[in-house]
Amino acid sequence: MAAKFKELLKKYGKVGLGVHFAVSAASVTGLYVAIKSNVDVESMLEKFGMPSLVKEKETTPAAPAHADLLSEDLGTTVGSDSGFRSDLSVEKEKNRTTELAASSGGALALAVLLNKALFPVRVPITLAITPPLARFLAKRNLIKNV
Repeated sequence: MAAKFKELLKKYGKVGLGVHFAVSAASVTGLYVAIKSNVDVESMLEKFGMPSLVKEKETTPAAPAHADLLSEDLGTTVGSDSGFRSDLSVEKEKNRTTELAASSGGALALAVLLNKALFPVRVPITLAITPPLARFLAKRNLIKNV
């Protein structure tokens, strides 16, 4: 795929480079908006078969067995209002994209990193768009014939 991309850049030059930058800019912008909107980008990538970041499940223990004891300070029962208690751990999925955006320096940095990971998706788009665009621009005499 990289060889086809290099061949495209040799043949179409500035047009191919411009298309590639435009596709990249659209990709970064879309990813940034998705991350800022709290979309779980990682699960979206997994649905499309893209390798993703390591997904970890965080386990949070349920109310401990001694939570139903009376509190000495308040004189009330500490625990759930429903009276139902489970000693099993509850697995809770977290939006890893939001966590990574917060820990890795922001949404823009994460969008750029995800954009880099999507290079195999961007190249075919560039390969498909560049030839028709070059023909269109040549017909309008904006570039010389390719």
